[in-house]
Amino acid sequence: VVSTQSTGEGPSATGSSSISANTSQISLAEQFVRSTEEEIQFALDEIRNENEKLEKETTILTKYLKRVDPKDIQTQIKEASPVQQDVVRVHKRRSRSRTGSTERLLKLTTEQKCDIAQREHDELREEINKFKHETEKILDTYRATREEAEIRLAEMKKSSYEFNRDIVLGAKNLRTGRVVAERVTRYFEDKMRSRKALIEKLRLKNSTLKVQKKKLQLQLKQKEEMGEVLHEVDFKQLRIENNQYLEKIDERNQELLKLKHSSGNTLQVLNTYKKKLNNLTMESNRLKLEISQKERAAD
Repeated sequence: VVSTQSTGEGPSATGSSSISANTSQISLAEQFVRSTEEEIQFALDEIRNENEKLEKETTILTKYLKRVDPKDIQTQIKEASPVQQDVVRVHKRRSRSRTGSTERLLKLTTEQKCDIAQREHDELREEINKFKHETEKILDTYRATREEAEIRLAEMKKSSYEFNRDIVLGAKNLRTGRVVAERVTRYFEDKMRSRKALIEKLRLKNSTLKVQKKKLQLQLKQKEEMGEVLHEVDFKQLRIENNQYLEKIDERNQELLKLKHSSGNTLQVLNTYKKKLNNLTMESNRLKLEISQKERAAD
């Protein structure tokens, strides 16, 4: 009896499950048909945004896992933070799941994602700073090359002008119209002597610079040994002191401007009084002359 009952219930159970599945599919289809085009477009946009978000997260995680040295993973797990341990476990599980028949859906927490994103952000910033430093070096090299080329071009133009002036036009024989060979030879000999003198001058300058470089390196080494090398804190302190001294200099400049203004006013007043004194002196001399003339006339 038990067996007959179990066999009788089997088809009814499967039939009910298939009927429920069919009804759910029909309800979803009806809901999809009833939905408007705007709702469908909105749902598609949400799915696209979610896919883009997942692609970005996957790219960041892939870069982070590529930077991890496989040889050091085992040694870093013991000393790593919980976030790093979870990431390594995820990496291992994914590698195992590829070979297995089943795949497990592994997700990172928000804290783990933030930690990985922050590490990748710091790594990207270091790469950008390194790239900037390298490009600055390359630009400096190109600038130096351009300046050297400009100097060489100016020298070549000057040499060409002097050669045309002294040899092509100035060294011609008036009778034959040919260039005198002696003057050409003398011209190139003078050029060679000037080049040799320039090379000797540059060689001496180069040797002097090498000696100065060795002295500076020795001084820097001595300061490092004595602990007198300036650190970032010292530079900050010097910057603060420099700003304070600049403020004092501005105050003194303002006081100096005020004193100049007052001295200019005083000078104007002094000139006014000088003019009055000259006028009074001239009037006094005139009166004295009139008095002397009247006294003579009275005598």
